[in-house]
Amino acid sequence: MIYQHRPISLSVAGLFLWLVLLNTNAAPLRGQTALVEPTSSEQKDSVQQGNEEPLQTTTQESSDQAEQAGAGDAKRVERPRPDEEARKTYLGRVLAQPMSHLGASWLVRPERDQEENASLSFRQLKLQPGMTVCDLGCGNGYWTLPMAREVGSNGRVLAVDIQAEMLQKLRERSAQFNYTHIEPIRSTVSDPRLPENQVDLLLMVDVYHEFSHPESMLWGIRRSLKSNGVVALLEYREEDPRVPIKPLHKMSKNQILKEYKENGFKLVREFNELPWQHLMFFARDDSPLPEIEAVPAQQVIQELDSK
Repeated sequence: MIYQHRPISLSVAGLFLWLVLLNTNAAPLRGQTALVEPTSSEQKDSVQQGNEEPLQTTTQESSDQAEQAGAGDAKRVERPRPDEEARKTYLGRVLAQPMSHLGASWLVRPERDQEENASLSFRQLKLQPGMTVCDLGCGNGYWTLPMAREVGSNGRVLAVDIQAEMLQKLRERSAQFNYTHIEPIRSTVSDPRLPENQVDLLLMVDVYHEFSHPESMLWGIRRSLKSNGVVALLEYREEDPRVPIKPLHKMSKNQILKEYKENGFKLVREFNELPWQHLMFFARDDSPLPEIEAVPAQQVIQELDSK
C-alpha cells in the first residue's frame, strides 16, 4: 500500500523507509477531504481500549456463536489448514514487504479521498447496523472508525493488525469516540486470529499483497466468514501504469482471481469505477451466493478513460 510521490518530513529512520518504498517520478496530488469519520456529535472521552493480546477464538462464547451461525450450513466444507513457510513468491507473484508503522501518517493523509475516492469505496461495502465486520490490516484506523459508526453499537468491528504500534495508534485515534464495539486483535504473519463463522464482511485495503503466508491467512479468513459473508478486497490496479504506486504494491485482476480461487473463494461482486484500485468481493466457494465473471481490467480502464 505504498504511495510514490507525496512530499514528507520524517525522522532519519522514517525517511529511509519512505526512500525504500516510494517512487518519485510523479507530481504531487493535492486534496482536502479524507474518508468521512464519525461526526463530532458522536465524540466522547471513552472507548474500549482493548487488550494487546489477540482475540481468543476458543472461548465458549465464540464456540456457541459459531455453532448458532453455522446452524443449517450442511454444505459448509472446511479445508485443511495449510502447513506453510514464509514465501518470497506465490503463484508467479513476488510478495511485497509490509509497510512499517513509521509511515502510518500516510494512511490518513488529507488528499487520500480525492486520490482514491475512498468514500465511494466505503459506500460499496453496504454495511448495516448489527453486522460483524473486520478491518484486516487496520493500521491506525482510517477505515475502522467509519465501519464502527455504520454497524452501530449492536455490531462488532474486529480491527486486526500485525504491528502493536499500529493498534496503539488506532486506540489513540479512537479514544475520542464512545465506541465499545471495536476489538483490536494482534495477528501473526500466518494467522489473523479471527473467530470461526462469525464475519459478515472482511475488508482488506492494499494489504493482501504483503502477506508472507498467503495460503495460511486466506485459510483463516475463509474460516471466519459466515456462509453469506464476503471479503472486500481493494488492491491498486497493476494493469494501469498511470497509477502512481510501486509495481510490487499493485495486483492484476487475473492474479487476484488465480490466488483466491486456489484458496477456496469465488467472485460474487465487483466495483469498477475507482480511479486507482480494484474492488472485488469474494465469498467462500461453498457459499450460496452466485459466482460472477470479472470484467476484464483493460475494459475497465477504457471505460474509465471515456468518462
